[in-house]
Amino acid sequence: MSTDPAATTEPTDTSTVERSASPDFVQSLARGLAVITAFDADHPRQTLSEVARATGLTRATARRFLHTLVELGYVDTAGTSFWLTPRVLDLGYSYLSSMPLSELAQPHLEKLSARLDESSSVAVLDGSDIVYVGRVQVRRIMNIGITIGTRFPAFATSMGRVLLAALPEDELDAYLADTDMRAITPHGLTDEAALRAELAVISARGWSLVDQELEPGLRSLAAPVRDRDGRVVAALNVSTHAARYSLEQLHDDLVPVILDAARALSADLGTVNR
Repeated sequence: MSTDPAATTEPTDTSTVERSASPDFVQSLARGLAVITAFDADHPRQTLSEVARATGLTRATARRFLHTLVELGYVDTAGTSFWLTPRVLDLGYSYLSSMPLSELAQPHLEKLSARLDESSSVAVLDGSDIVYVGRVQVRRIMNIGITIGTRFPAFATSMGRVLLAALPEDELDAYLADTDMRAITPHGLTDEAALRAELAVISARGWSLVDQELEPGLRSLAAPVRDRDGRVVAALNVSTHAARYSLEQLHDDLVPVILDAARALSADLGTVNR
């Protein structure tokens, strides 16, 4: 029998969560959140080994976190599989209920979608992604399954570019330094200089158009949503199939409507924030 301690103990954690230098940083909380976020649309059910591999935790550590989450009601299990429960939605609802933007946006999105018969959304910037915080979906044959909480790379979306165009220069530099501008479709913009030039245009004219860079056949227009101090805090968009409007029609017919909706939402948001 081997007397090597390494043969009888689990390997050291190599968690994907980096320890902060702050003395107030709680590593166990960070790891617990990493376990929750290991589940997604592509991995809704996972084994203990899969969760450990996704998070960089040992099996023993991952097991403790998973069973704690089971006890708290955020995860369920049967046999060797684990999955998130609807209670996880409470975490997101706490955020949505604490920000007036989501509630205020809904009637504006419903009005915009009814007027144009197109899907509309509101999103905010979170790290390198946009996160949808409001959405009205219309029925179409082409549907890319966007819901509240969906994330997309900011550089490849109309709302993301509106939000990036409003960043201070140092924050934009940091974003670009940390972003892999890999094209999602053959139409995707992947050159940093070209993106900077596009963001300058967006900043000057006040709206963004992305033509089939997120999904083939999908075009989207976005405009900024501002708080009472004029700061861009979100973006509002409408998405449509490329066959429904020419680029000229998008500019002439849809842009004014979207700008009006964004200004109306901004006005409501400014009133609430007073």
